[in-house]
Amino acid sequence: MRVLMDSGPWLPVPPGGYGGLENVVATLTTELRARGHTVVLAASGDSPLPVDGLVSAFPTGRFDRLGAPYAQVVGIAHAHAQAVAEAATTGAFDLVHTHLEVVGPAVLGALGRAAPPVLATLHWDLHRNADFYERFDGAGRVFFAGVSDSQVARGPERLQRQTLGAVPLAVPVDGPPPVPREDRDDAVLVLARLCELKGTDTAVRACRAAGVPVVLAGPVGPLPDRAALDAALATPGHPALSHPDVTWFLACVEPLLDGDRARWVGTVSGAEKAGLLRRARALLTPVRWQEPGGTAVCEALAAGTPVVALARGCLPSLVDDGRTGLLADDETQLTAALARIGEIDPEECAAEARRRFAPPVMAAAYERLYAEVVRRARVCTTAGPRVVAPRSPTP
Repeated sequence: MRVLMDSGPWLPVPPGGYGGLENVVATLTTELRARGHTVVLAASGDSPLPVDGLVSAFPTGRFDRLGAPYAQVVGIAHAHAQAVAEAATTGAFDLVHTHLEVVGPAVLGALGRAAPPVLATLHWDLHRNADFYERFDGAGRVFFAGVSDSQVARGPERLQRQTLGAVPLAVPVDGPPPVPREDRDDAVLVLARLCELKGTDTAVRACRAAGVPVVLAGPVGPLPDRAALDAALATPGHPALSHPDVTWFLACVEPLLDGDRARWVGTVSGAEKAGLLRRARALLTPVRWQEPGGTAVCEALAAGTPVVALARGCLPSLVDDGRTGLLADDETQLTAALARIGEIDPEECAAEARRRFAPPVMAAAYERLYAEVVRRARVCTTAGPRVVAPRSPTP
């Protein structure tokens, strides 16, 4: 097939550090091309991934603007979507696979039969834009895929009727053998944005109570590391200082850090990220939201690293409690679970990841969904024009 893969304008593909969605797109695109498909990528212009063409509205990623007020940021997504729409209507694609939240399916859906059929992957908690998902009608040409069954089950009925299935995320699983338990560091790892929804403060408190060191790896808002944060703090009126993740971090996490038993190392990537994952005693995931996909969880298991998590969202479907990790219902149970990490076999974690999260598994699942999207859209096209009855004025 000839696929237009829309990652959005926020980060390059693959990203230099943080960027779960973009890492998934990179993994899927690479595997699809290896299986003989042609894939043109729509992303920021600095995306280094080998592809069959690149569509971009911006030369670099716009992640630094993502937390700005709506009126200041909405045009970025729509400028990118216009570039995608132009490519979709002129590029002879069989299908567009968009990962751009709300704006992707909305703009492509408005094109009707002028564009190829569309599959939109849902990477988020569907309550975040419930008004859209409760009302959007893809008219038999725009369909959805979730990243977990639990995510789809929480969506509104209209969205569920247009969702073809859930495809778990994939990560590279061909790394070296897991590090034995006795050779690992003492610290557990938190690999995520440092923000309230990810429960960063809960992680530090639980580790302190359990007597376990913790390393926090990830950005704070648009700021990748301590140097960037210090530079922003030293600049009056710096836009990052109004970002909600930054203000929350300064109030709720910064006072808990001591640079030793609880330390922040900033965004990590490449060999540094892989090394942290392989050497950590466990990945700690104390999320406050209904986690939809859990890329970092899959990466940890692939490295043979157990996962200790609050049992929310997709976590119970990714972590086999007592075999590949430990699940808890609250902070007290999370603290207790940290004392039991030694019960989990790293080899078992890696074997499960190879079985469930390998790139060929995800690519094969998407190939099936692509075929179903094209089939359904063809039926819709041959059924004749869709007529929408006018609404009566609201009294």
